[in-house]
Amino acid sequence: MKISVIIPNWNGLVYLGTCLESLKKQTYPDFEVIVVDNGSTDGSVSFIKARYSSFVRLIELPENTGFDRATNIGIAQASGEFIATLNNDTEADPRWLQELIKGMDHQEQVGMCASKILFFHQRHIIDKVGHLFYPDGQNRGRGCMEEDRGQYNEIEEVFFPDACAALYRKEMLEEVGLFDEDFFAYGDDAELGFRARLFGWKCIYIPTAIVYHIHSGSSGPYAPDKIFLVERNRLWLALKLLPWPLLLLNPYYTAIRYFWHIYSGLFGVGSVGRFVEQYSTYQVIKTLIKAYISTVQGLRNILRKRWEVQKKKKVLDREIYQWIRKYRIKARELALRD
Repeated sequence: MKISVIIPNWNGLVYLGTCLESLKKQTYPDFEVIVVDNGSTDGSVSFIKARYSSFVRLIELPENTGFDRATNIGIAQASGEFIATLNNDTEADPRWLQELIKGMDHQEQVGMCASKILFFHQRHIIDKVGHLFYPDGQNRGRGCMEEDRGQYNEIEEVFFPDACAALYRKEMLEEVGLFDEDFFAYGDDAELGFRARLFGWKCIYIPTAIVYHIHSGSSGPYAPDKIFLVERNRLWLALKLLPWPLLLLNPYYTAIRYFWHIYSGLFGVGSVGRFVEQYSTYQVIKTLIKAYISTVQGLRNILRKRWEVQKKKKVLDREIYQWIRKYRIKARELALRD
Protein backbone atom coordinates (compact mmCIF):
# COMPACT_ATOMS: atom_id res chain seq x y z
CA MET A 1 0.00 0.00 0.00
CA LYS A 2 1.84 3.06 -1.26
CA ILE A 3 1.88 6.27 0.78
CA SER A 4 2.43 9.70 -0.75
CA VAL A 5 3.95 12.16 1.75
CA ILE A 6 3.00 15.76 0.89
CA ILE A 7 5.11 18.58 2.37
CA PRO A 8 4.05 22.17 1.63
CA ASN A 9 7.03 24.50 1.99
CA TRP A 10 7.33 28.26 2.22
CA ASN A 11 10.75 29.63 3.17
CA GLY A 12 11.41 26.58 5.32
CA LEU A 13 15.06 26.05 4.38
CA VAL A 14 16.17 25.96 8.00
CA TYR A 15 13.85 22.99 8.68
CA LEU A 16 13.93 21.00 5.45
CA GLY A 17 17.13 19.08 6.07
CA THR A 18 15.90 17.64 9.37
CA CYS A 19 12.47 16.83 7.95
CA LEU A 20 13.69 15.11 4.78
CA GLU A 21 16.47 13.20 6.50
CA SER A 22 13.92 11.77 8.93
CA LEU A 23 11.87 10.55 5.96
CA LYS A 24 14.91 8.90 4.40
CA LYS A 25 15.17 6.81 7.59
CA GLN A 26 11.59 5.52 7.44
CA THR A 27 11.21 1.77 7.87
CA TYR A 28 8.08 1.64 5.73
CA PRO A 29 9.20 0.46 2.28
CA ASP A 30 6.70 1.90 -0.19
CA PHE A 31 6.32 5.67 -0.14
CA GLU A 32 7.11 8.78 -2.15
CA VAL A 33 7.87 12.33 -1.01
CA ILE A 34 6.37 15.34 -2.76
CA VAL A 35 7.45 18.83 -1.71
CA VAL A 36 5.26 21.63 -3.01
CA ASP A 37 7.18 24.90 -2.75
CA ASN A 38 5.10 28.05 -2.33
CA GLY A 39 7.40 30.51 -4.07
CA SER A 40 10.17 30.37 -1.45
CA THR A 41 12.89 33.02 -1.62
CA ASP A 42 15.28 31.52 0.95
CA GLY A 43 17.01 28.95 -1.24
CA SER A 44 14.68 26.06 -0.40
CA VAL A 45 14.31 25.01 -4.02
CA SER A 46 18.04 25.02 -4.73
CA PHE A 47 18.66 23.06 -1.53
CA ILE A 48 16.20 20.33 -2.50
CA LYS A 49 17.53 20.10 -6.05
CA ALA A 50 21.12 19.87 -4.85
CA ARG A 51 20.64 17.30 -2.08
CA TYR A 52 17.36 15.46 -2.56
CA SER A 53 16.62 15.40 -6.29
CA SER A 54 16.54 11.59 -6.36
CA PHE A 55 14.40 11.32 -3.22
CA VAL A 56 11.92 14.20 -3.54
CA ARG A 57 9.52 15.09 -6.30
CA LEU A 58 9.55 18.88 -6.28
CA ILE A 59 6.65 21.01 -7.47
CA GLU A 60 7.47 24.71 -7.76
CA LEU A 61 4.73 27.33 -7.45
CA PRO A 62 5.42 30.98 -8.36
CA GLU A 63 3.90 32.44 -5.18
CA ASN A 64 2.63 31.54 -1.71
CA THR A 65 -0.72 29.91 -2.31
CA GLY A 66 -1.12 28.72 1.29
CA PHE A 67 -1.05 25.30 2.92
CA ASP A 68 -4.32 24.14 1.38
CA ARG A 69 -3.75 24.80 -2.30
CA ALA A 70 -0.17 23.56 -2.11
CA THR A 71 -1.29 20.35 -0.41
CA ASN A 72 -4.11 19.83 -2.89
CA ILE A 73 -1.69 20.24 -5.80
CA GLY A 74 0.55 17.64 -4.21
CA ILE A 75 -2.38 15.25 -3.71
CA ALA A 76 -3.35 15.65 -7.37
CA GLN A 77 0.15 14.49 -8.35
CA ALA A 78 0.32 11.67 -5.79
CA SER A 79 0.34 8.03 -6.84
CA GLY A 80 -0.25 6.52 -3.39
CA GLU A 81 -3.41 4.92 -2.03
CA PHE A 82 -2.86 6.95 1.13
CA ILE A 83 -1.88 10.60 1.60
CA ALA A 84 0.35 11.63 4.49
CA THR A 85 0.54 15.36 5.17
CA LEU A 86 3.64 16.59 6.97
CA ASN A 87 4.75 20.07 8.00
CA ASN A 88 8.24 21.11 6.97
CA ASP A 89 9.16 22.02 10.59
CA THR A 90 9.01 18.42 11.80
CA GLU A 91 11.14 15.36 12.41
CA ALA A 92 9.42 12.01 11.95
CA ASP A 93 10.32 8.97 14.02
CA PRO A 94 11.76 6.23 11.75
CA ARG A 95 8.66 4.08 12.28
CA TRP A 96 6.18 6.93 11.78
CA LEU A 97 4.70 5.73 8.47
CA GLN A 98 4.92 2.05 9.38
CA GLU A 99 2.92 2.62 12.56
CA LEU A 100 0.51 5.17 11.12
CA ILE A 101 -0.70 2.93 8.30
CA LYS A 102 -1.83 0.34 10.86
CA GLY A 103 -4.73 2.58 11.83
CA MET A 104 -6.35 2.14 8.43
CA ASP A 105 -7.06 -1.52 9.25
CA HIS A 106 -8.26 -0.84 12.79
CA GLN A 107 -11.98 -0.70 12.02
CA GLU A 108 -14.42 -0.10 9.21
CA GLN A 109 -14.72 3.37 7.68
CA VAL A 110 -11.41 4.68 9.03
CA GLY A 111 -10.36 7.40 6.60
CA MET A 112 -7.97 9.41 8.78
CA CYS A 113 -5.16 8.58 11.21
CA ALA A 114 -3.68 10.96 13.80
CA SER A 115 -0.08 10.90 15.02
CA LYS A 116 1.35 11.54 18.45
CA ILE A 117 2.92 14.98 17.90
CA LEU A 118 5.46 16.12 20.49
CA PHE A 119 7.37 19.38 20.69
CA PHE A 120 10.69 19.30 18.88
CA HIS A 121 12.69 21.04 21.60
CA GLN A 122 10.77 19.50 24.54
CA ARG A 123 10.25 15.92 23.50
CA HIS A 124 8.45 14.97 26.68
CA ILE A 125 5.73 17.60 26.10
CA ILE A 126 2.70 16.94 23.90
CA ASP A 127 1.83 19.27 21.05
CA LYS A 128 -1.31 17.35 20.06
CA VAL A 129 -2.69 13.83 19.91
CA GLY A 130 -5.74 14.36 17.74
CA HIS A 131 -8.03 17.35 18.20
CA LEU A 132 -10.76 18.67 20.48
CA PHE A 133 -13.56 20.98 19.39
CA TYR A 134 -15.33 24.02 20.85
CA PRO A 135 -18.98 24.57 19.79
CA ASP A 136 -18.33 27.92 18.07
CA GLY A 137 -16.05 26.25 15.49
CA GLN A 138 -12.70 26.69 17.25
CA ASN A 139 -10.47 23.69 17.91
CA ARG A 140 -7.33 22.80 19.81
CA GLY A 141 -4.93 19.90 20.02
CA ARG A 142 -5.89 17.20 22.50
CA GLY A 143 -3.34 16.92 25.31
CA CYS A 144 -1.63 20.18 24.31
CA MET A 145 1.17 21.19 26.72
CA GLU A 146 0.75 18.08 28.89
CA GLU A 147 3.78 16.04 29.86
CA ASP A 148 3.78 12.77 27.97
CA ARG A 149 3.44 10.25 30.82
CA GLY A 150 1.79 7.53 28.74
CA GLN A 151 -1.75 8.85 29.29
CA TYR A 152 -2.33 8.80 25.50
CA ASN A 153 -0.69 5.47 24.71
CA GLU A 154 -3.82 3.63 23.58
CA ILE A 155 -5.09 3.32 20.03
CA GLU A 156 -8.46 5.05 20.05
CA GLU A 157 -10.92 7.00 17.97
CA VAL A 158 -10.45 10.79 17.98
CA PHE A 159 -12.42 13.56 16.29
CA PHE A 160 -9.94 14.37 13.53
CA PRO A 161 -6.16 14.56 13.01
CA ASP A 162 -3.83 17.51 12.84
CA ALA A 163 -2.58 17.87 9.26
CA CYS A 164 0.87 18.65 10.64
CA ALA A 165 1.35 14.86 10.61
CA ALA A 166 -1.68 12.93 9.42
CA LEU A 167 -2.68 10.11 7.10
CA TYR A 168 -5.72 10.23 4.84
CA ARG A 169 -7.26 7.50 2.71
CA LYS A 170 -7.27 8.75 -0.88
CA GLU A 171 -10.62 7.05 -1.45
CA MET A 172 -12.05 9.23 1.33
CA LEU A 173 -10.63 12.41 -0.17
CA GLU A 174 -12.11 11.53 -3.55
CA GLU A 175 -15.53 11.26 -1.90
CA VAL A 176 -15.54 14.22 0.50
CA GLY A 177 -13.19 16.58 -1.34
CA LEU A 178 -9.76 17.99 -0.53
CA PHE A 179 -8.69 20.86 1.73
CA ASP A 180 -10.80 24.00 1.32
CA GLU A 181 -8.42 26.36 -0.48
CA ASP A 182 -10.32 29.47 0.63
CA PHE A 183 -9.05 28.79 4.17
CA PHE A 184 -5.43 29.30 3.00
CA ALA A 185 -4.05 27.89 6.28
CA TYR A 186 -5.15 27.09 9.88
CA GLY A 187 -8.42 25.44 10.75
CA ASP A 188 -8.31 23.69 7.39
CA ASP A 189 -7.61 20.27 8.90
CA ALA A 190 -10.50 20.78 11.32
CA GLU A 191 -12.82 21.62 8.44
CA LEU A 192 -11.71 18.63 6.36
CA GLY A 193 -11.86 16.29 9.36
CA PHE A 194 -15.33 17.49 10.41
CA ARG A 195 -16.57 17.27 6.82
CA ALA A 196 -15.26 13.73 6.50
CA ARG A 197 -17.12 12.79 9.69
CA LEU A 198 -20.33 14.16 8.16
CA PHE A 199 -19.80 11.70 5.31
CA GLY A 200 -19.46 8.81 7.76
CA TRP A 201 -15.68 8.44 7.97
CA LYS A 202 -13.75 8.01 11.23
CA CYS A 203 -10.34 8.93 12.62
CA ILE A 204 -8.02 6.68 14.63
CA TYR A 205 -5.16 7.92 16.81
CA ILE A 206 -1.95 5.85 16.68
CA PRO A 207 0.31 6.62 19.70
CA THR A 208 3.32 4.82 18.22
CA ALA A 209 3.32 7.07 15.13
CA ILE A 210 5.49 9.86 16.55
CA VAL A 211 6.49 13.20 15.04
CA TYR A 212 8.41 16.07 16.66
CA HIS A 213 7.12 19.53 15.74
CA ILE A 214 8.70 22.96 16.11
CA HIS A 215 5.15 24.48 16.01
CA SER A 216 4.35 27.48 13.81
CA GLY A 217 7.89 27.49 12.52
CA SER A 218 6.92 29.20 9.27
CA SER A 219 4.46 31.81 10.57
CA GLY A 220 5.33 32.32 14.24
CA PRO A 221 2.95 31.31 17.03
CA TYR A 222 1.43 34.75 17.68
CA ALA A 223 1.61 36.48 14.29
CA PRO A 224 -1.38 38.74 13.46
CA ASP A 225 -1.93 36.93 10.16
CA LYS A 226 -2.22 33.62 12.03
CA ILE A 227 -4.73 35.05 14.54
CA PHE A 228 -6.75 36.48 11.64
CA LEU A 229 -6.86 33.15 9.79
CA VAL A 230 -7.70 31.15 12.91
CA GLU A 231 -10.66 33.39 13.79
CA ARG A 232 -12.02 33.81 10.27
CA ASN A 233 -11.68 30.14 9.45
CA ARG A 234 -13.47 28.93 12.58
CA LEU A 235 -16.39 31.15 11.54
CA TRP A 236 -16.34 29.71 8.04
CA LEU A 237 -16.19 26.18 9.47
CA ALA A 238 -19.21 26.87 11.66
CA LEU A 239 -21.20 28.40 8.80
CA LYS A 240 -20.32 25.54 6.48
CA LEU A 241 -20.70 22.50 8.72
CA LEU A 242 -22.59 23.04 12.00
CA PRO A 243 -26.31 22.25 12.36
CA TRP A 244 -28.53 25.33 12.35
CA PRO A 245 -29.48 25.15 16.08
CA LEU A 246 -25.82 25.09 17.07
CA LEU A 247 -25.02 27.80 14.55
CA LEU A 248 -27.67 30.07 16.11
CA LEU A 249 -25.97 29.55 19.49
CA ASN A 250 -22.59 30.50 18.05
CA PRO A 251 -22.56 34.07 19.48
CA TYR A 252 -23.28 32.68 22.96
CA TYR A 253 -20.38 30.23 22.88
CA THR A 254 -18.08 32.83 21.33
CA ALA A 255 -18.94 35.35 24.06
CA ILE A 256 -17.87 32.83 26.71
CA ARG A 257 -14.62 32.16 24.87
CA TYR A 258 -13.97 35.87 24.43
CA PHE A 259 -14.47 36.39 28.18
CA TRP A 260 -11.60 34.00 28.86
CA HIS A 261 -9.49 35.57 26.11
CA ILE A 262 -10.00 38.98 27.74
CA TYR A 263 -8.93 37.44 31.03
CA SER A 264 -5.94 35.99 29.19
CA GLY A 265 -4.96 39.41 27.86
CA LEU A 266 -5.40 41.18 31.19
CA PHE A 267 -3.29 38.71 33.15
CA GLY A 268 -0.73 37.88 30.49
CA VAL A 269 -1.53 34.20 30.17
CA GLY A 270 -2.67 32.11 27.21
CA SER A 271 -2.40 32.96 23.53
CA VAL A 272 -3.97 36.43 23.77
CA GLY A 273 -1.69 37.30 26.68
CA ARG A 274 1.36 36.32 24.63
CA PHE A 275 0.04 38.21 21.61
CA VAL A 276 -0.49 41.40 23.62
CA GLU A 277 3.07 41.14 24.95
CA GLN A 278 4.42 41.24 21.39
CA TYR A 279 1.90 43.59 19.82
CA SER A 280 -0.97 45.40 21.63
CA THR A 281 -4.60 45.16 22.65
CA TYR A 282 -5.41 47.47 19.76
CA GLN A 283 -3.80 44.98 17.36
CA VAL A 284 -5.95 42.16 18.80
CA ILE A 285 -9.15 44.16 18.22
CA LYS A 286 -8.01 45.24 14.76
CA THR A 287 -7.22 41.64 13.79
CA LEU A 288 -10.61 40.36 15.00
CA ILE A 289 -12.48 43.09 13.10
CA LYS A 290 -10.53 42.20 9.98
CA ALA A 291 -11.47 38.53 10.47
CA TYR A 292 -15.19 39.34 10.76
CA ILE A 293 -15.10 41.58 7.69
CA SER A 294 -13.43 38.83 5.70
CA THR A 295 -16.04 36.35 6.97
CA VAL A 296 -18.87 38.53 5.68
CA GLN A 297 -17.11 39.05 2.35
CA GLY A 298 -16.94 35.30 1.85
CA LEU A 299 -20.44 34.60 3.19
CA ARG A 300 -22.16 33.92 -0.11
CA ASN A 301 -19.46 31.46 -1.16
CA ILE A 302 -19.41 29.64 2.18
CA LEU A 303 -23.21 29.29 2.24
CA ARG A 304 -23.06 27.76 -1.24
CA LYS A 305 -20.54 25.24 0.08
CA ARG A 306 -22.78 24.59 3.08
CA TRP A 307 -25.65 23.67 0.78
CA GLU A 308 -23.41 21.25 -1.14
CA VAL A 309 -22.15 19.53 2.02
CA GLN A 310 -25.45 19.37 3.86
CA LYS A 311 -27.34 17.73 0.98
CA LYS A 312 -24.72 14.92 0.83
CA LYS A 313 -23.99 14.29 4.51
CA LYS A 314 -24.71 10.81 5.82
CA VAL A 315 -25.11 11.40 9.56
CA LEU A 316 -27.97 12.81 11.61
CA ASP A 317 -27.65 15.98 13.65
CA ARG A 318 -27.90 14.02 16.89
CA GLU A 319 -24.66 12.25 15.99
CA ILE A 320 -22.96 15.61 15.50
CA TYR A 321 -24.09 16.73 18.95
CA GLN A 322 -22.72 13.48 20.37
CA TRP A 323 -19.32 14.16 18.77
CA ILE A 324 -19.18 17.66 20.18
CA ARG A 325 -20.06 16.42 23.68
CA LYS A 326 -17.45 13.67 23.44
CA TYR A 327 -14.63 15.74 21.97
CA ARG A 328 -15.46 19.14 23.45
CA ILE A 329 -12.86 21.43 24.95
CA LYS A 330 -13.86 24.00 27.59
CA ALA A 331 -13.57 27.70 26.72
CA ARG A 332 -11.34 28.36 29.74
CA GLU A 333 -8.86 25.68 28.70
CA LEU A 334 -8.97 26.82 25.09
CA ALA A 335 -8.08 30.40 26.03
CA LEU A 336 -5.65 29.92 28.92
CA ARG A 337 -3.60 26.85 28.08
CA ASP A 338 -0.65 28.00 25.96
